[in-house]
Amino acid sequence: NAGIAELAECVPIAVNRFADLIQFACDNEVDLVVVGPDDPLADGIVDAFEEQNIPIYGPRRNAAAIEGSKIFMKNLLKKYSIPTAKYETFTDHESALAYLRGQTAPIVVKADGLAAGKGVTVAYTIAEAEQALHDMMVGKVFGESGGRVVIEEFLEGQEMSILAFVDGETVRAMVPAQDHKPVFDNDKGPNTGGMGTYTPLPHIDPALVEDAIENIIKPTARAMVSEGCPFRGVLFAGLIITKDGVKTIEFNARMGDPETQVVLPRLETDLVDIILASLNGRLDQIDITWSNEAVVCVIAASEGYPAAYPRGRVITGLEAAKAQGALVFHAGTSEQDGEIVTNGGRVLGIVGRGKDIAEARARAYEAVSTIHFDGMHSRTDIGAKALKN
Repeated sequence: NAGIAELAECVPIAVNRFADLIQFACDNEVDLVVVGPDDPLADGIVDAFEEQNIPIYGPRRNAAAIEGSKIFMKNLLKKYSIPTAKYETFTDHESALAYLRGQTAPIVVKADGLAAGKGVTVAYTIAEAEQALHDMMVGKVFGESGGRVVIEEFLEGQEMSILAFVDGETVRAMVPAQDHKPVFDNDKGPNTGGMGTYTPLPHIDPALVEDAIENIIKPTARAMVSEGCPFRGVLFAGLIITKDGVKTIEFNARMGDPETQVVLPRLETDLVDIILASLNGRLDQIDITWSNEAVVCVIAASEGYPAAYPRGRVITGLEAAKAQGALVFHAGTSEQDGEIVTNGGRVLGIVGRGKDIAEARARAYEAVSTIHFDGMHSRTDIGAKALKN
């Protein structure tokens, strides 16, 4: 996108063209490859680069299945008694529909495969769940990703995200963050890939964070080793704090956004040093330190998102936001005729930092107010929950 283009040379090679990427890495004597997106991980990009002895950071194909297949993930958690929602899996629409009609709402319907963060429906009526099921399995709105589905109980509580550097059974957890999935204020509207995040979480008992690390993330890493698919890379745990304790919603096999936009600014240790330590089997030995500052990220989204949205709308105010000290992460942007324009649903991640959530939040929203494109919308309550406690 237009943001990374300011910092690095962008090369027009698609992420699924492994042979071309490997050739580029060889021609340019690339010393380290770091994989960002989920699709190439699920398709085995790490395996392909390792076969050519090119250092690459991320999980192999069999380990990336923890994100690439929700059924794989749920069955793994069930087998190793790792806390998660009760569920059933289906490959046939009629069977899924019959099961669904015996349940009560709210209920959650998930496409098995990758769906750009949109393959999950939290249905508040059975009719809504039936429609989601039909769209996935019959309408194929997510292609083959919706050919298999998970139907699971709805869990109530606060969500929490913990990313961790993982190498086999070695787990080095990052600072926790909290995401806001629904598109509108007060958690209204359809789910998105995330409308904003913040860290730290002053309103959440640190014991719950420790519980999640010890009883979910570490056991999952050990389970992957036991299953013959050890995980190396960043394991992202999407969690929920229920009345019965912390439970697992999902795992990502990479640095998920927009959590990464608030977590990494607090990292004081050089990220490359951590990656190299992991690749050299020394992740357990490196000292990883974090700042005490607060960080808040607000997503600026396109008109219509998370449904259909226009592209090509001119973005203004980026330099003014950065002049205020904000970090501005590009997501769905491109350059057109010398201007930065929208090119996706979630367009920008606008980040403010401060001594506490209130200060970081104020700075984030001050920066948001300087940025404009036609139809731009964002939530106004990112981080507000942390101020009420």
